[in-house]
Amino acid sequence: MSSETIQAPRFRSQRERMWTTFRRNRAAVAGLVLVILVTLTSVGAPLISPKDPVAQNPRVRLAEPGPEAILGLDSAGRDILSRLIWAGHISLLVGVCSVLLGGVLGTAMGLIAGYAGGKVENVIMRLVDVLMAFPSLLLGITVLAVLGSGIDKMILAIGVMLSPAFARVVHGNTLSLREREFVEAARSIGVGRLRILRLHILPNLLGDIVVLASLWTASAIRIEANLSFIGLGVSPPTPTWGNMIKEGSVHLLNAPWLSVFPGLAILVTVFAFNLLGDGLRDVFDPRLQL
Repeated sequence: MSSETIQAPRFRSQRERMWTTFRRNRAAVAGLVLVILVTLTSVGAPLISPKDPVAQNPRVRLAEPGPEAILGLDSAGRDILSRLIWAGHISLLVGVCSVLLGGVLGTAMGLIAGYAGGKVENVIMRLVDVLMAFPSLLLGITVLAVLGSGIDKMILAIGVMLSPAFARVVHGNTLSLREREFVEAARSIGVGRLRILRLHILPNLLGDIVVLASLWTASAIRIEANLSFIGLGVSPPTPTWGNMIKEGSVHLLNAPWLSVFPGLAILVTVFAFNLLGDGLRDVFDPRLQL
């Protein structure tokens, strides 16, 4: 009888399982591709922008899309395509930096409150409740009304708005993790609190934080557009998608492309980050890993 070789099943690493789960989610892959394209276009604005985004030519104001200006010209004769590319540069900068700021603040508050407990937890989480009680747009308007306009002020305002969302998620997961066996074992051998938070609890929260960050980046870009639309964002003539929509709103009947194109840019970018966030959520859910 011929002996048959029986091959043992190949066990895949966690990284391979996560990549397989993500790759099979076509919507998430499409979101990743769109995010990469938008990011490369925005970061490469100085290289790929066909014209100066603030250069005016009143003689050809409100020119329709054509060979000379693919997306047309605005009310000051500025090239909409160039302004759209540079506006993406500003909007992504504000979105990513504000999420980083909000993520750091919220994660720190959630970790401390969840692990310390007692009065510390009550004080921090009541502060989070107060921040969450304010509508996000109203809170942003309040911060910017006090601090003034500007990119740095915008990042701070949106970061403060987003921090409670991170604090809530991190706080709830920390409450669960601090009772786990590996944390109890670390405490029993005298490991300090900061070391436990840094080496045992925070690494187990990174998946949730990454998913939340990707989803809230889309919201941060939308909030920046809202604030810019009402005049509290980056001051003109620096282009942002929000103030481009505002400037074009008075010409909706005779030149709708002034607002349509920046609106589509916001739609595509927010949609891409939401698709990516949903895909990452599936990746970090062990029940969905294949």
